[in-house]
Amino acid sequence: MEQFFLLVFLALGGSAVAGSVKVINQGNEALVERLGSYNKKLEPGLNFVLPFLDKVVYQQTIREKVLDIPPQKCITRDNVSIEVDAVVYWRIVDMEKAWYKVENLQLAMTNLVLTQIRSEMGQLELDETFTARTQINELLLRDLDIATDPWGVKVTRVELRDLIPSKAVQESMEMQMSAERRRRAAILNSEGEREAAVNSARGKAEAQILDAEARQKSVILNAEAEQKAIVLKAQAERQQQVLKAQAIAESAEIIAQKINTNANASKALEVLFALGYLDMGATIGKSDSSKVMFIDPRTIPAAFEGIRSIVSDTQVDSKSWLGREVPDVNGQ
Repeated sequence: MEQFFLLVFLALGGSAVAGSVKVINQGNEALVERLGSYNKKLEPGLNFVLPFLDKVVYQQTIREKVLDIPPQKCITRDNVSIEVDAVVYWRIVDMEKAWYKVENLQLAMTNLVLTQIRSEMGQLELDETFTARTQINELLLRDLDIATDPWGVKVTRVELRDLIPSKAVQESMEMQMSAERRRRAAILNSEGEREAAVNSARGKAEAQILDAEARQKSVILNAEAEQKAIVLKAQAERQQQVLKAQAIAESAEIIAQKINTNANASKALEVLFALGYLDMGATIGKSDSSKVMFIDPRTIPAAFEGIRSIVSDTQVDSKSWLGREVPDVNGQ
């Protein structure tokens, strides 16, 4: 009998010792009540409590958690129905407040977030809800953080996921956006046509200016070229006349010397003059603009007699030339 009581005592003692040891995982915390009232908070690691007197009433993680807010219908300031859902990131910073200040923390936060979303959506028009999503997230974060502070909760981030208008509103928005796109396309098209017309007119004007400048330069260059050609031609003719005059002067001097030194030179001169006369007739006959010239053979002896008289005069004059130098074409 004594052994039985010993075994019972050992069993009760072992269970009491086992119940007095509490191990809390990292990232969690626990609350302990003694005889129905709050006693202490258990930190991560090994903890000891009084058996049969202390009781762990609440154990929860202090890590950040995600609260998924289901879609709900909201009415904007311009009376448009819109469906909104969101996610809230939060964590417990005071375990005692989270357990004793609110009965169901997660349900309370869900209802609070839904209320805040409806309130913020009701202050905005439909177009503003799409363009001011960042501002809405910041406002919700600020309001929720203030509202959940008495519950020992810290809201770290709020994100609106989907903003879905009703089907009729979506159709109206699509029609509006389509009309807006057509309007922008028409404006861009007209601006493009205007710029194209301006560029074309500007290009034509510049082309005309360049063409006029090119023609002006061409006329100037042609005039300068013609002027240079005339000058060069005149210089060439002048040089040719100078050379021809010099050649005539030199040949006249040679002929005069031969006449004075050779008695038969006068007859040779008559032959030369006769040949020159015949060559002149041949040259005139070859010209395209000349007429047919007839020469009477009977006039040839008379022409020779005239040449002989010229030669005789030339002999007389050549005697006077022998005493002085034959002048060149420049009168020197």
